[in-house]
Amino acid sequence: MKKTLLALLALLVGGAAGAATPWQKITSPIPGSAQSIGGFSNGCVVGAQPLALNAADYQVMRVDKRRYFGHPDLLNFIARLSRKAHQAGMETLLIGDLGMAAGGRFNSGHASHQTGLDVDIFLQLPQQRWSATQLARPQALDLVAVDGKRVLDRLWQPQIGSLIKLAAQDNDVARIFVNPAIKRKLCETQGQDDRAWLRKVRPWFAHRAHMHVRLRCPASSLECVDQPPPPPGDGCGYELQSWFEPAKPGGKPVKKPPPALPPSCQALLDNHLL
Repeated sequence: MKKTLLALLALLVGGAAGAATPWQKITSPIPGSAQSIGGFSNGCVVGAQPLALNAADYQVMRVDKRRYFGHPDLLNFIARLSRKAHQAGMETLLIGDLGMAAGGRFNSGHASHQTGLDVDIFLQLPQQRWSATQLARPQALDLVAVDGKRVLDRLWQPQIGSLIKLAAQDNDVARIFVNPAIKRKLCETQGQDDRAWLRKVRPWFAHRAHMHVRLRCPASSLECVDQPPPPPGDGCGYELQSWFEPAKPGGKPVKKPPPALPPSCQALLDNHLL
């Protein structure tokens, strides 16, 4: 099953690489009150704002891709998390992709990040701020062993777990995606008390060097579609163990066309591109 899902994910994320999507032609946010519309993998955003690129507590990578726009709730979360991390002695956070100016589908790299509520954050905490060259061509720190079953102890720092915990404890956060081996490490190192935050930390393919944080739909975004909540519990039992079992044989997934856009997103495209 995991093998089939991985192949399907590759189709979703990489199938359109190199072919620009209409959303990339919208280079400035759509004016209006902030509204996340649709689902995380099929949606858009009105009233997005650019993340401040110069901040004391974080740095933004690959700004040339212009993937630094988000719903104001997401920008507030990044500021809040980076401030708390700095106060806890974690130095500078490295911020990756948010979304495009109007959200929507990327041509490569992500199937989600479409509603202005997703952000990637590197799981490395440099003691010194990165140079412009490092930010333009970031070198990710792969924390997971080649076999995918464990985290490399020589690279793991307790502060990495503390950063994930800080993010998960934020009330606006719905899910955090990390590699299954990283989830396993968190399950093993967290004490028996205060494990509720682990429920939000979800194992997923790749994510070996970063966490993907997803916020819940803002109350004012009436057309935003939330995911169902994670299953009860800390997610450290059979569900997690299933990720480390041998992949079952499966047929080659059929590539499907993208689903129809939510009507409000289609209208947004029609009004701004035609």
